[in-house]
Amino acid sequence: MSVRERRVARGVFERSFDGGSVYVLRFTSEGERHYVTLGTRTDGWDDRRATEEYANVMADVRRRIWLPPDRTKAKRARERVEERTIPTFETFAAGYLEGRVGEVSERSVAFERWAVDLHLRPFFGNYVLDEIDTQLVDDYRRHKVSQSRARGAAIEAGRPLTARIRRREYVLRPLGATTINKTIEILQTILTQAVEYKLIPENPAEGRRRRLAVPPKQAAHLESVDEIEALLQAAAGLDRQPRYRMAGRLPSIATLIFAGLRAHELCLLRWRNVDLANRKLRITRSKTKAGIRTIDLVPILHAALTDYKADCDYTDPDDYVFPTGTGGIRDKDNVRNRVVEPVLKAADELLISKGRSPLPEGLSPHKLRHAFASILAALGTDPVTSKRQIGHTRYEFTLEVYTHDMATDPTQRARLRELVNSTPPRPAPTSRRTPSPPNPTQRRGGRPCRSSTTPSPPSRPSATRSRPRSPPNAPPSSTSSPTESPPSPS
Repeated sequence: MSVRERRVARGVFERSFDGGSVYVLRFTSEGERHYVTLGTRTDGWDDRRATEEYANVMADVRRRIWLPPDRTKAKRARERVEERTIPTFETFAAGYLEGRVGEVSERSVAFERWAVDLHLRPFFGNYVLDEIDTQLVDDYRRHKVSQSRARGAAIEAGRPLTARIRRREYVLRPLGATTINKTIEILQTILTQAVEYKLIPENPAEGRRRRLAVPPKQAAHLESVDEIEALLQAAAGLDRQPRYRMAGRLPSIATLIFAGLRAHELCLLRWRNVDLANRKLRITRSKTKAGIRTIDLVPILHAALTDYKADCDYTDPDDYVFPTGTGGIRDKDNVRNRVVEPVLKAADELLISKGRSPLPEGLSPHKLRHAFASILAALGTDPVTSKRQIGHTRYEFTLEVYTHDMATDPTQRARLRELVNSTPPRPAPTSRRTPSPPNPTQRRGGRPCRSSTTPSPPSRPSATRSRPRSPPNAPPSSTSSPTESPPSPS
């Protein structure tokens, strides 16, 4: 509940709440500070009457005849005001989201808006905060399960449910247990603030029993050197195909695997932080303090980045290493959809053509990062250095979660060491531009100077086929269409 205070005149203030306002007086009498509640506008108080009352009180103070009012009466007056100002969930959640802007990242705000606008507000919106109890939270959980089953049944029957959002028609897909739990976690966060503001006595969304049980999934990670080689060959093959307007998949995949970057770290990486001369890569922006680190470039990654930079259009120190076609910043969804997923599909085809099993299901940009822990182990890096290079706080976590069979199998360790010291596949030059005479408005990196006379370059048309759109049950991003599930954590 937000409280605002307006100064009417000397010693006279109006305290405004979400549901009303109350006039108060502040003054000193016989060396003590006093706070007197007058009443609300519905009780007949306004600026003129409150100012006159202040003058009368101060006259009594000067004559030494003023006595403090009955404290019990003043307390009851405040309680009557507060009873009328407990907001609904919709009002309180809107204020919560507004207050988050600028305090947390834009992606975090978008994630919370996704949960509130599409899931929580339609169910809890009209409830006053103190009406939300444990039973209502359980009813919400059961409602989302039932809703998801209905969506799944409609899709199986060939008559999927749809919704028109932002002028487009989207198929309503079922929500998984993890997604439903994420919405309850946002509900718990909002109600925690209501508890702190003394609006409700306890948080009804707390506890594991308010969540759905999430079925265990087989962990997905790269299991052999053959799979890493297939990914590198597939990425190089896509970069060589003229029909793909986007280049740089090979160095992107190599950086994820051989430097262990998180997807958002890959997006934020600039050339000033890539020291090819000293074979160092610096991460200056990360989601954790331990993520700010310096990584040693292994030979294969050093060669891939050197070749890539030689043909890249954007090589100024402040240019992004892996930008969009117009030099802008990518986001995690763009990396997953435009870079990693096409490479995974091509690598599967390559492995199957050689009579081998395809890649494990569920690989993502973050799962490629796990291979870096196995590479460090194969190179004999001590655990403390490994956890610093990966960006973890505890080396036990690195060894337990990130190091897989490749790090323990002697044959795989030997092949990893051989791969790390080899050269990457050679893609075609990354530049997609036709050579032209020098332009005085062009910077060295090839990007136009930022001036009012230089038009921005047109955006490149997408080379991928259009896909059926899912409803925006995930935070919107600037470069990807809405998806059903929220983005996975970095």
